[in-house]
Amino acid sequence: MPTYVAFLRAVNLGSTRKFPKDAVRAAAERAGFTDVDSYLNTGNLCVTTRKRSPARVEEALEAAFLADRGFEVPTIVFGQTELSELTSYAVGLGERFAPLERHNVSLLREAPSAKVAAAVEAVSTEETRVVVHGRSVNLMWARATPGDVDPLGPSLARSLGVSTARTVKVLAEACRRWC
Repeated sequence: MPTYVAFLRAVNLGSTRKFPKDAVRAAAERAGFTDVDSYLNTGNLCVTTRKRSPARVEEALEAAFLADRGFEVPTIVFGQTELSELTSYAVGLGERFAPLERHNVSLLREAPSAKVAAAVEAVSTEETRVVVHGRSVNLMWARATPGDVDPLGPSLARSLGVSTARTVKVLAEACRRWC
């Protein structure tokens, strides 16, 4: 049976969207997923299922999370091979543009069109590099300060569709555990 890695968007960020990792695991198990594991309390989940497509896994997990929490939890799902490749690429980019003070990766439900990808990458500067790769956008800061504004801005971010972000270190650890 295939194994998938899921990344939940906007959980445990405030008082109204609490979804502890034990509850995430339990909801996935009740929905019929097996070998369920989680990492950190930021919505990183590994599941095994008979389902054969990331889209079907997303749908099933989102339905289970809505039933459990009473609010929608957008979820981005990758197969092990795709996540491993995406993470390896991100790590390599980080090494190429080193030294970096911050490297986040936005994980996308769908790969952007060439036009959107070009517009996203066009916001790159000497201090902030933005690179689109498949269903991911790498955001790399040579110098970062707390509260830095997302270089994409709301309009470009919306053009990417459903997404959630993780640090490259979190992705590397998720791959080490599950890929």
